[in-house]
Amino acid sequence: MKIQFFGAAQVVTGSKHILTTHSGKKILLDCGLFQGKVENRDDLNRNFGFEPYEIDYVILSHAHIDHSGLIPRLVKEGFKGIIFATPATISLCEIMLLDSAHIQEDDAKYINKRKAKHHEPLVEPLYDADDVQRALELMVPIEYDEELHIDKEITLQLTDAGHLLGSAVVNLKIKQKNGGKLQVTFTGDIGKYNDSILRDPQPFPQCDILLCESTYGDRLHPEIFDTEKRLLDVVIETCVKNKGKLIIPAFSVDRTQELVYALDKMFDAGKLPNIKVFVDSPLSVKATDVIRKHQECYNSEFIDHIKIDPNPFNFKNLIYVRDVEQSKAINDLTEPCIIISASGMAEAGRVKHHIKNNIENSKNTILIVGYCTPDSLGGRLRNGAEQVRIFGEEYKVNARVEVMDYYSAHGDYEAIFKFLECQNKKKMKHIFLVHGEKEVQDHFKTKFIERGYSCKIDIPEQGEKFEL
Repeated sequence: MKIQFFGAAQVVTGSKHILTTHSGKKILLDCGLFQGKVENRDDLNRNFGFEPYEIDYVILSHAHIDHSGLIPRLVKEGFKGIIFATPATISLCEIMLLDSAHIQEDDAKYINKRKAKHHEPLVEPLYDADDVQRALELMVPIEYDEELHIDKEITLQLTDAGHLLGSAVVNLKIKQKNGGKLQVTFTGDIGKYNDSILRDPQPFPQCDILLCESTYGDRLHPEIFDTEKRLLDVVIETCVKNKGKLIIPAFSVDRTQELVYALDKMFDAGKLPNIKVFVDSPLSVKATDVIRKHQECYNSEFIDHIKIDPNPFNFKNLIYVRDVEQSKAINDLTEPCIIISASGMAEAGRVKHHIKNNIENSKNTILIVGYCTPDSLGGRLRNGAEQVRIFGEEYKVNARVEVMDYYSAHGDYEAIFKFLECQNKKKMKHIFLVHGEKEVQDHFKTKFIERGYSCKIDIPEQGEKFEL
C-alpha cells in the first residue's frame, strides 16, 4: 500500500492525502482548498497533481474549507465516486461549499476586470454552485462509531475529533496482499478538551499508521481558569471604560457560536453591559441554524443548559447581520458595541472592513481568538505589528490587540498527546505529521520521541510518496 501527500504538507492548509491499496483502489483523505499566502496557491488549487477520475472514495474529516473546499472542483474535473462524512459535516458542507463557490465567482470577476484592461487571458472560477450541488449528491452520511464495509477490502469508522460540529477521526481497516489488515488513522484536526459546546475528542481504535495534525505542535494554550471572566473583562475594558468597539474576527462555524453562547450566559447572569452585539456574517447565521439541529455533537453540559435556555444563541441586543448595507451601517455607529465577524484570520470577509475602520482608534480592541497563519492579517496583529496593510493601504495599529487562544478549535500538543493515550505506542509502525508549519513539526517530532514513540516519524513534503 502507498500514501502520497498533496496538501497540508509542511503547511496548515489544503489537506489532501491519497491512500492506494494493493489492488489499486484510491482513497482521498480530505480535499481542502489552499488558503492564505501559500506559494503557487492558485496553481495548487487548479491542478491537483493527480487525476480526479481515478479516485474511488473521498473521506472527509470535517467541513472547514481547508479540508473540504476543493471537493466541488474534484467533481468538476471528473470524480464520480462516493464521499463519506458525518451527517453534521454534510449539513455544514451544504452552506460552506456554496459560500465558497460564491467567493470563487466573485474573485474571478474581480481579477477579470483587471485582466480585461490589460488584454490578458481571463480566469475561470475554481467551481460554481452547480458543481457544489453535484458534489453534495455524492455525499453519503456515516454516524460516529459505525463500522461501514465500503467494499471487500476497506472498512471505515469515524470517531469524534471534537474540533468542529461533525468533525471526525478517520479510521480505516485495509486488507493487505498477504491477507493481513493494516489500520490507518487520519486525525483530521483535533479539538481541545472541555469545549463549551462540543464533546471531547473520543478514543479511537489501535492504529498501525497515524496521520496526525500538528498545528499547535510547538506550543501550549495559556492556562486560563475562567475564560468567560477574561472575555467579560475585555468587554468591560473596551466598551464600558473606553467607550470603544470590540472587534472579534471569528470563524463562522463553532467559534462564533461559542462566543455567542458565552455572551448569552453573561446576559442571563446579568453581567453583560447593555450594548449591542453584532454577528456580522451571513454564513454564521446559517451555521447557527445548522448547529441547532445536530445535538448528537453536543457535550452533556450544553445539553443540560439548553433544557433551561432553549435558545443559547440569542439574547437581547444580539443582532444577526445578513445584508451588506446593514453591515456598512455598523461603521457609522459611534456607540460602544461588540462585532463578531468572519473570517477568523481576518484575511477576507466583512471583518477586514471593520478592522480597517477601527484599527487606528485607541478606544477600540481587536480580540484574536484562534489560530492565524503568521502572514495573515490576524497573524500580523497577534504578533505585535505596529502597522498593517489592508486593501492596499497602510494603517497604524492604535487599537489594543488582545489574544485568547482558548477559543482556538485546535488542541495544543498536550491535548494531542492526551488524545493519543488510547494507543499502544509499541504497536504503532509509522507516524506522519501533517497540517503544520515545518518548524512547528520539527518541534512536535522531538516531543514524540521524548515521550517514547519509537516508530518511524516523517514530516512529508508536498507530493512525497511512501510505501506502507
